[in-house]
Amino acid sequence: MAKKAMVERELKRQKLVKKYAARRAALKEIANDQERPIEERFKARLKLAKLPRNSSPTRLHNRCQLTGRPHGYYRKLKISRIALRELGAMGQIPGLVKSSW
Repeated sequence: MAKKAMVERELKRQKLVKKYAARRAALKEIANDQERPIEERFKARLKLAKLPRNSSPTRLHNRCQLTGRPHGYYRKLKISRIALRELGAMGQIPGLVKSSW
């Protein structure tokens, strides 16, 4: 099980990303528009830099929804390889059979 603080930090980041997504997209649109004057684009970049760092989607990290483990993560299932193996062994994932020989 991952540290509770790390899982909570990741949830906090997810909330910030969601909260600032529209504002961040609008500022990026202005900053990347070559038709606009350079001063206006520069001001948009400064406003973008003033937003919280954790509101950037780049700072999000995938974690297992069951254990919080950050490594060995399957995107399609949103769980780690260890949790997948345990659930598969218990027969809780349809179509998954744990092999042993």
